[in-house]
Amino acid sequence: MGLEEEIEDLREEIAETPYNKSTEAHIGRLKAKLAEKKDKLENQSSAGGGQGYAVEKHGDATVALVGFPSVGKSTLINALTNAESETGSYDFTTLDVNPGMLQYRGANIQILDVPGLIEGAAGGRGGGKEVLSVVRTADLVCFMLSVFEIDQYERLRRELYNNKIRLDTEAPNISIRKTHKDGIRVTTGDGVDLDEATVKSVLREHGYVNASVTIPHDLTIDELIDGIMDNREYLPSIVTVNKADLIDKEYLPTVRDELRDHDLDPDEVTFISAEEERGLDGLKERLWEELGLIRVYMDKPSRGVDYEEPLILFSGETVGDACRKLGGDFEERFKFARVSGPSAKHDEQQVGRDHELADEDVLRILTRR
Repeated sequence: MGLEEEIEDLREEIAETPYNKSTEAHIGRLKAKLAEKKDKLENQSSAGGGQGYAVEKHGDATVALVGFPSVGKSTLINALTNAESETGSYDFTTLDVNPGMLQYRGANIQILDVPGLIEGAAGGRGGGKEVLSVVRTADLVCFMLSVFEIDQYERLRRELYNNKIRLDTEAPNISIRKTHKDGIRVTTGDGVDLDEATVKSVLREHGYVNASVTIPHDLTIDELIDGIMDNREYLPSIVTVNKADLIDKEYLPTVRDELRDHDLDPDEVTFISAEEERGLDGLKERLWEELGLIRVYMDKPSRGVDYEEPLILFSGETVGDACRKLGGDFEERFKFARVSGPSAKHDEQQVGRDHELADEDVLRILTRR
């Protein structure tokens, strides 16, 4: 029996097994085995070669524009950036990943117009695996839906999930330390519902014989497997709905209801018309917010503060991160820095590498000679 048949058999057994406390360990073992075999099949497929999509990351951040064929991605990326992606009213216009650069608030945001996804992409249909590998490298996923096909959202999320992309969530906070004896020891925090037998069965399926495992918070079997596999990408996402200019006002409540049916807040979704270039300012603002970018104005010796070309960082980054992004010998020669602005207690506050910067700070770096 080949790997694909084994995977299908495991899926069927999982689907046919009722989930309760008495079957939890068995289902955990099946799901762990399924994850291992899917990884093995994927590695075999990758070893087979074939042309993939290699897009070099440029700019301050990267956004993957994800949607089904002919939803209007190429039209949008042309309107937002300096790209020249072929557009057409037929399926599969975009056959290669096409990057464009959005310049906004001093930042260069790379937007990847990836070929339209189809169902089964994670399994290789339509070159889907190559497309999804590009999505994994992005800082943000932007789903693009047609106003007439909101149900595309769940199908797209499923394809990303099947390719190990976890959206709008954090990696499970579990600790696994291999030991030399005593088998598998499990320590759980209050509120953890998974029983010890289930945790042990999943770990054994992944090759652990002796280990110390700590699970501080409740999680599902799938999340436990994610934490063990350690090859998942955790990315934020937003949703934009295109072709809003084509609907009547009377149809708008129906669209909002459909969004709610998919657990999407209509007020959090950005409605646009890529063709008419409507709603694009709101989309740019949303991209900026969800990427968590900040502007840091550099106070340059003898030239003053450069407000025209700020240094772009991610929220939570520090003076040390700024030194690394500036390059050169700033890291080696760093002495201290002076900061004015939202993150400073007072103007010209003297700070070290670990000082966390904020949007529109003014930063001066002093170096050793």
